[in-house]
Amino acid sequence: MDQQWPPLASTRVDLEQPSAARIYDWLLDGERNYAIDRRFGERAVTNCPVVKDLARCNRDFLARAVRHCARQGVTQFLDLGSGLPTAGNVHEVADSIQPRSRCVYVDSESVAVAHALIELENRGDPERHAVVQADLRDVEHVWQQALATGVLDPEQPIALITVATLHFVPPANEAPSALRGKPDAHAALQKYRELLPPDSRLIISHVTEEGVPADLLPQIRAFVRQYEDSSTPVCFRDTARITEFFGDFEVAEPGVVWLPDWHPEDRKAALPEEMLAEPARSCVLGGVARKVV
Repeated sequence: MDQQWPPLASTRVDLEQPSAARIYDWLLDGERNYAIDRRFGERAVTNCPVVKDLARCNRDFLARAVRHCARQGVTQFLDLGSGLPTAGNVHEVADSIQPRSRCVYVDSESVAVAHALIELENRGDPERHAVVQADLRDVEHVWQQALATGVLDPEQPIALITVATLHFVPPANEAPSALRGKPDAHAALQKYRELLPPDSRLIISHVTEEGVPADLLPQIRAFVRQYEDSSTPVCFRDTARITEFFGDFEVAEPGVVWLPDWHPEDRKAALPEEMLAEPARSCVLGGVARKVV
């Protein structure tokens, strides 16, 4: 068998190119990936040996950010680019703090959506958890479909999650022809910010090359270049451009920082000592912000 898990009969799977969702699953030691994704991942580890640590660091940030929002009373979550189900799913993390929390997952890849449906059937609550297949650039469609599930109340605060997602949305002038006509990442996030009700939260993590240690920079650049051969190329943004995604939202302490520096007291993942000593080795910035008005 080419894969470790059977394809779903109703799911069209493109095996001509590796997929960001399935690559991420492999980096997190998941089993919902194909040979083409594993080959990509193995080459990535050769080019950038810390890449699996980066994936774990990002996943742990997601959990910390969700717990942070839940502890502040947010009970609704909308996860854009949610990927394949794996340990520490948003609804599980949120439920650990807010047992009646609600979550809608959104992803554009059919395999990710199909397996999210199975995960929710087995371990979810249909009244509180749902999944939608859509492109996050289609803001109105995503919003309407998410609300149509009946899971989210648009009058109550929602935590919008874009973790390890926006670097797959290129600037307008770099977008491939197939994506032209859709809003770029900053335009899409502006629309989401407008749609979110007051006291909502925005959770973001994004890869950057700014400030990455000199010995690691060629490796992370080589890893990002690999995605040019996938269905989802990656783009770097600097701190200023990443911070702009939050718009006029109030950014929570400690601000937009390297992931290991974001509320390290709540960290669960075991990260390399080198990354803890020099957080810039995480290569990813993150933060959480609140809609004040």
